[in-house]
Amino acid sequence: MTFTAPTAIADIGVTGLGVMGANLARNLARNGFKVAVHNRSIGRTQRLIADHGAEGEFFPAESVENFVASLSTPRVAIIMVQAGPPTDAVIEQLAAHMDPGDIIVDCGNSQYQDTRRREASLRERGLHFVGAGVSGGEEGALLGPAIMPGGTVESYDRLGPMFEAIAAKADGEPCCTHVGPDGAGHFVKMVHNGIEYADMQLITEAYDIMRTLGMSAPEIGGVFAEWNTGDLESYLIDVTAEVLRHEDAKTGRAFVDILVDRASQKGTGAWTVQTAAALGVPVTGIAEATFARSLSGSVAQRAAAAQTLPGHAEELTVADRTAFIEDVRRALYASKMVAYSQGFELIRAASDEYGWGVKLGEMAKIWRAGCIIRARFLDRITEAYTRDAELPLLLADEFFVDAINDAVPAWRRVVTAAFEAGIPVPAFASSLAYYDGVRAPRSSAALIQAQRDLFGSHTYQRVDMAGTFHTRWSADRAEEQWD
Repeated sequence: MTFTAPTAIADIGVTGLGVMGANLARNLARNGFKVAVHNRSIGRTQRLIADHGAEGEFFPAESVENFVASLSTPRVAIIMVQAGPPTDAVIEQLAAHMDPGDIIVDCGNSQYQDTRRREASLRERGLHFVGAGVSGGEEGALLGPAIMPGGTVESYDRLGPMFEAIAAKADGEPCCTHVGPDGAGHFVKMVHNGIEYADMQLITEAYDIMRTLGMSAPEIGGVFAEWNTGDLESYLIDVTAEVLRHEDAKTGRAFVDILVDRASQKGTGAWTVQTAAALGVPVTGIAEATFARSLSGSVAQRAAAAQTLPGHAEELTVADRTAFIEDVRRALYASKMVAYSQGFELIRAASDEYGWGVKLGEMAKIWRAGCIIRARFLDRITEAYTRDAELPLLLADEFFVDAINDAVPAWRRVVTAAFEAGIPVPAFASSLAYYDGVRAPRSSAALIQAQRDLFGSHTYQRVDMAGTFHTRWSADRAEEQWD
């Protein structure tokens, strides 16, 4: 392959041709767009053209300068590189050759505060910066992902038609919409990933319960396959059924049984939990899912503790296994509702904090296809926010009220049985505890107010009069009003 002198005719460019970047470029080309492509190492550019050049019109560039020069104006350049300093470096390389009005798009998994910083910095230079969350993995990038672009309305006017063309479609509608200004797109993608953590952990806990019932992996896979025909229908339930029924070619054993029980993570779950804590939003299911992965990493520690700390049952015995498995399904569904409710509460809190104006119903709509958490259940969320766009708590919607009420007895039976058998179900249990807590007319936190005032003079409020008060605990214990 030879690199020719650049001509400014490409509709859009992609720099960073790892699997995700290359597949995104191919998706754009397959949909009729002229795509400039560039990579720091020329070999990846050459391989893309050699292997897939016939899929559309590609314009390979050997340098950043030629890459930018090959783009029609106003230029649109997508970055698909590692988050953090590498992204900052590529932004600076591109910006040095761009003109006011041009658009740089970060489609990686960047932290939303980094996106806010970059957007503000480039805005001062007359450039648009868009943080766009992309979900769907390698296959989604090629065949149609869910895309969550932030940035200005003006940048979306230029970028949106291209993204909507390559995005997944649900009921004929593209799974892409303008999320909101600056870091809104990457924030929503972060929460998407946090919900994904919770969903996967809940599924895993359901699997663990059935495994302790003495069921084989293929047998459990069959249960998940059946569940995937009902209200739990989703991509994650589908892949769970598939992997549980997969046989290892080397040993003939169930594939899942020969894997090390350690789940890795890339950090978006932790980002979600940290952000929620800063905003005061209790994303308990996401937090427990994140910490469960951390605990799974302590393989040697767990193996040693298993020899000295008793409690985990070898087998769970129930009177009616079929009925209990149905209880597990209901508990999974209820816990899933809580995870999504917490995620949407977090998006609302950030939208209010930063003035983004995120439309929650639209977020549920664009997650219906292409992304990892796509599920039938998302239609219910869209319907809830259609009924009330300002719904303060998703669980308070009429559908969710009825669905949760129907599931609560089973939910309690499952968590109780797991506790008695020593089966760890942190996501199930924390979701149930959140449900009980969010509907408690009077919580136990009054005691915490009193404790904090005694040891730290942190003050308290009373239910019977306005103002802030402090008791002189170490003196005469008289109460004084501080405002």
